[in-house]
Amino acid sequence: MDSRKYSFEGAEPEIHGNAHVSREATLVGDVTVASNASVWPGVVLRGDIGPVSVGRESHVGDNATLHAAALGERVMVGHGTVLNEATVEDGSLVGFNASISDATVGEGSIVAMGTSVLPGTEIPPGSFAFGTPAQYVPLEESRVNAEGVFEAYSSGGYANLAARHGELFE
Repeated sequence: MDSRKYSFEGAEPEIHGNAHVSREATLVGDVTVASNASVWPGVVLRGDIGPVSVGRESHVGDNATLHAAALGERVMVGHGTVLNEATVEDGSLVGFNASISDATVGEGSIVAMGTSVLPGTEIPPGSFAFGTPAQYVPLEESRVNAEGVFEAYSSGGYANLAARHGELFE
């Protein structure tokens, strides 16, 4: 099966040799996927109005869409998430079906599944964001076991899972 990589106005997707990008993901234009990152089936990384970057050891789950968005290192993006002109800083986790537009998620934060982060929002580092529109509290004030969440979805586990899939990834 052919991969789906497309140039846009001279910009070509760049994938590190140690990254795992599904043959069923679509990458358009100014897209960079760093070492030990994984991009799963159905993902769209569209770098046309701005670049898309997936940092080292970051993982983008099935059917997520990133448009002009930046992920730091060791970021987990859940299935079905939409990031539009958004930044997610190092060590953060964005839950399934969250939507973040023109906003920033600070380092070491968790965005709960189904959360909508509205334009102009800046979630501080070490926060737990939830709801529609998103509200946030410091992680230590939430009832979320952040350490347990980060360990359960550790980047090493996902990188190993991607490597075990063989033909699904390039």
